[in-house]
Amino acid sequence: MRNWKYLIAAAAIGLAAFLLYRTLNRYSLDELIAAVTAVPVPRLLAAAGFAAASYVSLTFFDYLALHYVGRPLPYPKAALASFTALSLGHNIGLAALSSGAVRYRFYSRWGLSAGVVAKVIVFCGVTVGLGLLTLGGTALLLRSSLAVEITGLTHPVVIVLGLGCLAVPVIYLILSLFVRRPLRIRRWSLEIPAFRLAIGQVLVGSINFAFVAACLHQALAAVADVAYLGVASVYVIANATALVSHVPGGLGVIESVVMYLLPQSDLIGPLLVFRFVYFLAPLGLGSILFAVTELVMRHRGSGSEGDAPVPAKA
Repeated sequence: MRNWKYLIAAAAIGLAAFLLYRTLNRYSLDELIAAVTAVPVPRLLAAAGFAAASYVSLTFFDYLALHYVGRPLPYPKAALASFTALSLGHNIGLAALSSGAVRYRFYSRWGLSAGVVAKVIVFCGVTVGLGLLTLGGTALLLRSSLAVEITGLTHPVVIVLGLGCLAVPVIYLILSLFVRRPLRIRRWSLEIPAFRLAIGQVLVGSINFAFVAACLHQALAAVADVAYLGVASVYVIANATALVSHVPGGLGVIESVVMYLLPQSDLIGPLLVFRFVYFLAPLGLGSILFAVTELVMRHRGSGSEGDAPVPAKA
């Protein structure tokens, strides 16, 4: 049973290496360094600010999820678990498993069972999808002509895709108003959250991806005259591709899609800046936080005051 997990991880890493090689093999080390340093400091700082805002938005995924499962925790705890899990999960790949394992490490210490943590992970995953669809649908409809240009699709197809993307969160919100029993799809069962939580999912999910797209836009705008909504459309496509491939951090996927849809010879520097700001810097900080947290929690012990398990609901 374990072997197939290792095979999937190895395949993902191999695919990531191939995609990254295919993207970077046209450039020498000197060219890469020059491309990165060509990004102005104000653009770099703006990209970093939007990346930080995105990770703050992500902390509310967990905060809302904990209310959804009826086991709310103080925001600092939810934020710590969320940032640590996602800063690692974004880079490791197979995010539901990798970030889920880190989440379980935190939440199990605070009294949540494996089943409850699984519900938290599903809730966060649904929030990701709602945000991606909302931003993507909005970008496709508001800048449909640009979407036609960068995707090669016809205008009617782009409009239909945009409406289809927005229809999903609208239907989800309607269900949250009227459905009180678990929604069953074959063997799967999904408990629709209350409307307030559902609208929170749509909002924070959309805001998160809007900030990520803004981070990428600031990096690309240093060398290319690109509109924000155009970058948002491209990022939605790239991110959807990365999610399907489960490649660590979308390694090589985001670069390949962006360079294909926005063909310019000098985009590699901004793309590397984006990867460093949004993936690698949080990975370093998240790794340090995880290590420090492990040491602190082990020192306190599982029964120490302040980290006592939350009593289960009757």
